[in-house]
Amino acid sequence: MPEHMSAERRAVMKAFGAEITLTSEQGSMEEAIETARGMEARGEGIILDQFSNPDNPDAHYKTTGPEIWQQTRGEITHFVSSMGTTGTIMGTGRYLKEKKAGVEIVGVQPGDGAAIPGIRKWPEAYLPAIFDRTRVDRIIEVTQAEAEATTIALGRQEGIFAGISSGGAVFAALTLSKEIENSTIVSIVCDRGDRYISTNVFPQ
Repeated sequence: MPEHMSAERRAVMKAFGAEITLTSEQGSMEEAIETARGMEARGEGIILDQFSNPDNPDAHYKTTGPEIWQQTRGEITHFVSSMGTTGTIMGTGRYLKEKKAGVEIVGVQPGDGAAIPGIRKWPEAYLPAIFDRTRVDRIIEVTQAEAEATTIALGRQEGIFAGISSGGAVFAALTLSKEIENSTIVSIVCDRGDRYISTNVFPQ
């Protein structure tokens, strides 16, 4: 994993018995992916590859999508999801579109210069194989400051201790809510805040 990943994320991996190989911050996830591919080619491990594994979106097609449909009684009009591996938006979006073609699927990406864990704007060569851009109706970009401020607000105002990618997704949903009326917007809180305490996002 890239060297700028939080201490908590490293600690969790080690708790499961992982031996961590750090790649450069500048190389980001692309360098981490290439390093893992090289290790696999040398027989040093197997890549389970959440970026290409169809079980990733299928899990959301079978669980997240149906739960949202049930909980909104089919009244959902917009689904907003951060895009990392893109499994959540691909699987959930596919299910919702099958139930109601008019549901708008909105992806969330980082704006220029933003480094938000869990939200990526992938270079073309590294787009996850599970990603189908035709299944995303709209993209909303969020800045680092917007994502972090919303993450803090989620904790203070709503009692939701969420990760930074969740803050980005909720900010995008709130932005969308200012543009439309009489709609049911669903956003995913997809990460926990305890993985980012050491990053100085949360007030000391």
